Amino acid sequence: MRERIFMLLLPLVTLLGSGCASLVSGATDNLSRAILNHDDPGVVQDAAPAYLVLVDSFITGDPDDEDSLRVGASLYAAYTGIFITDTERAMRLSDRSYDYARRALCEYEDELCGLDKMAFPELTRRLAERDDEDDLPFLGTLAQSWLVWIRAHSTDWSAVADLPRVEELLKTVLRIDETWEQGTAHQYMGMLLTVRPPALGGKPEEARKHFERAIDMSGGTNLGAKVAMAESYARLVFDRELHDRLLNDVLEADVNAEGQTLLNVMAKQQARELLASADDYF
Repeated sequence: MRERIFMLLLPLVTLLGSGCASLVSGATDNLSRAILNHDDPGVVQDAAPAYLVLVDSFITGDPDDEDSLRVGASLYAAYTGIFITDTERAMRLSDRSYDYARRALCEYEDELCGLDKMAFPELTRRLAERDDEDDLPFLGTLAQSWLVWIRAHSTDWSAVADLPRVEELLKTVLRIDETWEQGTAHQYMGMLLTVRPPALGGKPEEARKHFERAIDMSGGTNLGAKVAMAESYARLVFDRELHDRLLNDVLEADVNAEGQTLLNVMAKQQARELLASADDYF
């Protein structure tokens, strides 16, 4: 997988989730909004570990609570994917995220328990039977955590071989409701389809459509989707004009958007770095 796959973890709207009664929903919702609307990633990075431990304590107290497990999985996935660069730490933290996500899915629905170990035909059959919008937070969280885990273990080809399974999860989310979380699954799918070059099975033009849908569904406020499209699609097909246009759009955009401010600040940082390296790349 590409070393810099930072934007695969965005948006963080899945970080804390919604409707988590077991985590004192009012306080959790307020914290979620505070994080997402903060304009200083450093503050969030420094504060997040305390909340990680807090969520761990909730899970320890009630290890079968599906919502606590799902929130823990999302939080660890987002924190690891965005802030952790040390390989060993990333592996440890992503292991925890992936474990929480799988346990959450098992607690939510017996029929979906063990998707990661099922034979591929059985996995696709069971996912094909799902059509309930209540499935989306659990399937989406598993996809997010799985992707972070694969990235952290990318030197292990058996881990990378799980990518088609994650793709099936995302296809299921898109089939049930492509607008879920402002088109997050479209952004993830676009990046999955560009992990490999066309000669090795990548599907860049299909990926472009997914990126464009993700951008449209956010009304253009998800600047991370534009950065992801520039890095994962425009660079793959060597489209310098599209690459620079997308990134300059990001730099000119207002970062302030409900539930997107933190992500947009980080997207601007990434856009500057990509533009700075464009001459060497192209």
